[in-house]
Amino acid sequence: MGPVGYFIAILGCADGGASCQTVATLAPRYENAAQCAGARDSALDANSDLDFPTLIAQCQKASLRPAAVRDTVRPSGNAKAA
Repeated sequence: MGPVGYFIAILGCADGGASCQTVATLAPRYENAAQCAGARDSALDANSDLDFPTLIAQCQKASLRPAAVRDTVRPSGNAKAA
């Protein structure tokens, strides 16, 4: 088994942070949880165009990565966070 990596998942949530679902997973992988956590804010800012009342960036282990991947991170305006 190889080393574990981390990636950032963007979750879209209903008002108040309830009923969250993964709406994007970002292609960059990070060697450890600290590196991933350090990149969450900029990843959320770059993906704030998704149509949900609340967006959350969450680090997840690469072994849990869903099939759908958002390959590009686009710069955009204000991010919403819970």
